[in-house]
Amino acid sequence: MLLRDLIQEHQHQLALLIGNGINRYNSRANTNSWDALLSTLAKSSLPELNGKLPEGISLTEFYDVLELASRRPLKNSQTSKKLPSLQQQFCQLMADWKPAVQHQSITRWARHFACPILTTNFEHTLSESVQAPAFVTSKNAFTDFYPWETYFSNSKLDHPCGGFGIWHINGMQKYHRSIRLGLTHYMGSVERARARLHKGSKRLSAGGAINDWEGANTWLQILFHKPLLIIGLNLAENEVFLRWLLIERAKYHKDFPDRAQAAWYVHTQHEQDLGKLYFLKAVGVDSFCVPDYSSIYDASTWRLEAD
Repeated sequence: MLLRDLIQEHQHQLALLIGNGINRYNSRANTNSWDALLSTLAKSSLPELNGKLPEGISLTEFYDVLELASRRPLKNSQTSKKLPSLQQQFCQLMADWKPAVQHQSITRWARHFACPILTTNFEHTLSESVQAPAFVTSKNAFTDFYPWETYFSNSKLDHPCGGFGIWHINGMQKYHRSIRLGLTHYMGSVERARARLHKGSKRLSAGGAINDWEGANTWLQILFHKPLLIIGLNLAENEVFLRWLLIERAKYHKDFPDRAQAAWYVHTQHEQDLGKLYFLKAVGVDSFCVPDYSSIYDASTWRLEAD
């Protein structure tokens, strides 16, 4: 089966989970990668590395090390205000990222079929490709540290699963303090999600009404209650937050099988990470192999019937 066939079969139910692969496809060198951005930031704080990430350390751990190295002793409050945070610097490095053909074709398809998009990316190339402004499901719950109620769309949604919207799992460029890059950041996200899943009378694990729990107005509602098509994500061991969420999703679906939803992880035939594929299968995510990256991102895969 071709990826286009899978997409057509489930086009009215899917949610897309998109990683940085969409930015790296057909990009110049490795400019559109977290590795390259972190290496650029490391040149000033960790000059002994010569801009190279050492082996034996994950990107999330490296960010925490980089943040420690970039902190300077504060002599007075005025000095601290003049120093941009590492998150601000990271956002500045993404300032000139622009939508490419693949961003336009995939978001156009998603908008046509009222398909939600979850993304681990920080920049706004997806929303810019369809000129989608930001909305907030609940201003009472809003925080720029965790803007999980914020989405980009061409119209306001009644609820997260109710149509096309772009939701940023790990924070967004719009709010630099929301950027989740380090292991410390990921642990904070885990604790925030855990409270909504397992604490209080309106926890998801209680099995109450699907639209009446603490995370119902956030992107968590989509991740737990929609079929997922995962593209452009490495999902390596350092993706601890997302991997943990997939484990929690699998537990939830086992406890409430009538709410179970399918999921597919799209990868090329060159990927031989058997441990990762075994993990994904164990948490209810089927492997879907394609010949190459063009099979994922080419406009023909996402063409509409009217085209």
